[in-house]
Amino acid sequence: MTRQEATEFYRSHSKAVYNTALRIVRDPEEAEEIMQDTFMKYFTKGVPGLSEARKAAWLRTTCIRMGIDFLRRRKKGLELFVERIPDEAEEEEELPESIDVMRIRTAMERLPHPYSLILDLILIEGMDYAGIARLTGQKEATLRSWYSRGRAKLIKELKTENI
Repeated sequence: MTRQEATEFYRSHSKAVYNTALRIVRDPEEAEEIMQDTFMKYFTKGVPGLSEARKAAWLRTTCIRMGIDFLRRRKKGLELFVERIPDEAEEEEELPESIDVMRIRTAMERLPHPYSLILDLILIEGMDYAGIARLTGQKEATLRSWYSRGRAKLIKELKTENI
């Protein structure tokens, strides 16, 4: 890949990779670092013969893995708090009919990391539980539980905001 091709490739994908990293780590400086590391890995390792869409998917997956690794290193030694699992008999709350997207993003950013991460990966990145399980090493059942708890916390956060 020539320098010109590399520069063009970086320009066309850097914003998406940065935004993915930022949603995961929530720190602009760390997101920039993860983005740079992702591109360095791409340029040094090389992924020849892939279509443009496959290259973009490779970048996104690598960025997500690096973001999760960063969170693991940062959280190493700290226990994630555990709350009770809601009873199946409890009614699932629903969001109000009309809600501002920015309010949802802000509320998601206030959630604890295991919940905000899983909500970001499923709702924004469009990943499925199997893909997230491969990236994180967590069981799908754990991810489903985090998603359910995170969604409940998000709804509660949005409802208390309205009061």
